Amino acid sequence: MRALFIVNPQATTTTSRTREVILGALAAELDVTPVETAYRDHARELARGAAADGFDLVLSLGGDGTVNEVVNGLLATPEELPRPRYAVIPGGSANVFIRALGVPGDPVEATGTILEAIRAGREREIGLGRITGEQDDRYFTFCAGFGWDADVVQQVEHERGNGRKATPALYAETAVKLFFRGDIRDPSLSVSDGGRSLEDVYFALVTNTTPWTYAGALALQPTPASRFELGLDAFALTQSSHALTGWVLSQMFFPKGLPAHGDGYVTWHDQASLRISSSHPRAFQIDGEYLGEREEVNFHSVPKALRIFC
Repeated sequence: MRALFIVNPQATTTTSRTREVILGALAAELDVTPVETAYRDHARELARGAAADGFDLVLSLGGDGTVNEVVNGLLATPEELPRPRYAVIPGGSANVFIRALGVPGDPVEATGTILEAIRAGREREIGLGRITGEQDDRYFTFCAGFGWDADVVQQVEHERGNGRKATPALYAETAVKLFFRGDIRDPSLSVSDGGRSLEDVYFALVTNTTPWTYAGALALQPTPASRFELGLDAFALTQSSHALTGWVLSQMFFPKGLPAHGDGYVTWHDQASLRISSSHPRAFQIDGEYLGEREEVNFHSVPKALRIFC
């Protein structure tokens, strides 16, 4: 099997020695071609050209940002060519998509699991989310967020530009700072599922699986029934008092996640499409990557979009 191995050399939780060990294990069983990314969206370009270059499989080593780029590249494979399978080795700080698949968080152990899956022909067909709008036509693997969480992602990217590592502690610190600063108190959002519309929303998420994110080893689950095999789920915060918002967030840490019904929020389950709009530009992110400000985004469920070894 010919495999393209896309490596993000800036991956936060791997060393050059770890990458050498992983490449050696892959090369022992696959005809593998390694390539390092050099700039933003490079992984997307490489994955898009994989089929034309004769690769049967694309593997990536990196975090959720690298995964998102590779997935979007694979989904852009020309229709006349067979789309390569995909396999993911974790190398980021959160690795939400990879952990949601059940792949081990340790990159060497994950490599072993993936090679076992390839030998056994064990693969999984998963659905994805897709965003469309005046500025967008892009897939996401696990979540998209309007408002507070996107503000957090934007601030963390700024801190990374100043030399700080994107650790779970940095995300938590930033989230708490923005929360108590009052950034969340902006009820400008509206969420529509085509049949009903919810106004005066402070913060909204659309998810393709659970969890939404991790705080270290702890999973945050605002939409615990969300699955790769179903449509999209969503969460909307409708009140913004510190006490109530803190209670809602605390419930997301429970093993069963946030209940589907409760005070101060509304959820949706297994939706084919959703729309979120804002009365003024608000921060927006997908898969932990800040995309800038948006006033309206359409969300679509794309069933059985990708075949993945895991």
